[in-house]
Amino acid sequence: MGKWFIIAYVVLNVVVFVLYGIDKYKAIHKKWRIPEATLLGAAVIGVLGALAGMYTFHHKTKKPKFYITVPVILVLEVAVAV
Repeated sequence: MGKWFIIAYVVLNVVVFVLYGIDKYKAIHKKWRIPEATLLGAAVIGVLGALAGMYTFHHKTKKPKFYITVPVILVLEVAVAV
């Protein structure tokens, strides 16, 4: 893998992690939320950031749509990479 690919992958995962943190903040403060479809779409491009965000911020961990879908995305991405 190229150096730029790794840098881009890390940056995308950090952005997704922050996105999950922002949505958790908005949930706590009863503000406009980021749509679930956006969070799941972001998980496709930064699945490690999504998983880290879910468990760091304790966000969406009780919703089957997330606690099943995000790990499935991870398995699929690993399978494609291999």
